[in-house]
Amino acid sequence: MVKIRLARAGAKGRPFYHVVVTDQRNARDGRNIARLGYFNPGAAGPEKRLELDVAKVQEWVGKGAQCSDKVRLLVKEAGKQPAA
Repeated sequence: MVKIRLARAGAKGRPFYHVVVTDQRNARDGRNIARLGYFNPGAAGPEKRLELDVAKVQEWVGKGAQCSDKVRLLVKEAGKQPAA
């Protein structure tokens, strides 16, 4: 099954996550099919906390991909952000 989930990056103690489309059997940080955006929980100042292509997420969901719980919340949050 194809999943939309977070892949961890960044340094120890400073997490940074890529929102990726991958086969659920792949490792968390392993091979992915597509990268849809990023989530930076430690963003401060002018840094963006969330950058997500909601249209591409909807396209993948239309093809049968399933979002993880956290990604589902992030998509909801990204939908509320004004376009910049």
